[in-house]
Amino acid sequence: MKASGVSSAAISSAMRYSQTRMQVDLVKAQKEMDTGRVADTGLALGTRTAQSVTFARDLDRLNGIVDSNALVASRLSSTQDALGQLTDVAQALLGAMATASSGDMTDAVAHDSGNAALQSMTAILNTSVNGEYLFAGTNTDVKPIDDFTAAGSPAKAALDAAFFARFGFTQDDPAAASVTTAQMDDFITNDVMPQFFGTGWQTNWSSATDEQIVSRIALNEKTETSISANNDGVKKLAMAAAMVSDFFSSSTLSAEAKKTVASRALSLAGEAVSDLGQSQSQAGIIQKRVSDATDRIKTQADLFEKHILDLEGVDPYEAANRVNDLMSHIQTSFALTARIQQLSLLNFLT
Repeated sequence: MKASGVSSAAISSAMRYSQTRMQVDLVKAQKEMDTGRVADTGLALGTRTAQSVTFARDLDRLNGIVDSNALVASRLSSTQDALGQLTDVAQALLGAMATASSGDMTDAVAHDSGNAALQSMTAILNTSVNGEYLFAGTNTDVKPIDDFTAAGSPAKAALDAAFFARFGFTQDDPAAASVTTAQMDDFITNDVMPQFFGTGWQTNWSSATDEQIVSRIALNEKTETSISANNDGVKKLAMAAAMVSDFFSSSTLSAEAKKTVASRALSLAGEAVSDLGQSQSQAGIIQKRVSDATDRIKTQADLFEKHILDLEGVDPYEAANRVNDLMSHIQTSFALTARIQQLSLLNFLT
């Protein structure tokens, strides 16, 4: 039997190497304890790593759609609120025009009701959420509706120009007192209406697109998730309010012509209330589809989470015990290393 000596330097080096290994293992063990999953997927799963990566990719895609649906739901909720406010504006104008058409409202009050409806409508339609205009269609970075009551409004200029082209004088001219009911009704039908239901709407009023935002709300499902300011209900409300605001401001336009304006505005406001209600119903249906799609996706995501956990999951109690064991060993190793470093031949000889 042969005895061989071992130096304290060799022992110290071995202890340092062991400490390094244990510290690396401790980092991995702490990660597993915190996440509940293996620290090194490739090392733990081997050939099944591809399956885990596929599950994780699909899970990220599903979670991305859930996050997107949350933004869509927020936009639809704001759209619903705005449509409700537009309906209130249309109903207020409807009530005012019912009184005006019976002759029980002064021109000034009727004019103010039209102005108020226009200003409220413009403010509501130009609502933005997260920097995107709700009613702009796909043109979300551009304000969708111009203000009819603002100075230099192209919509007002076009309406005034149409009146002058038809009658040969402005609505403030004394000659406007001769405009009959039939003439005003024909003017509204053939000259005013095309400005709202023809090319004049896009030219003078709206910067919104007819195309609406289409969102993917599930892996295999898309739907329109916005309402455009080019909606018929909006056009009818704008036409009713603009006629009242513009023509009731005249002190010379005949009472018969103004009564015709009030009557047509009354009809348009009533139709606007109905059309806006349908738009609200449409938005509600879309909200339900988005909500249902989100619930389905969350169920799918839970299944993927379960599969990933089955592949990568670790026993949390075992991971905690491994961390405690490693920390205990490391502390013991430090203590032994300190004792070994104190060994000295001089101390032995003395």
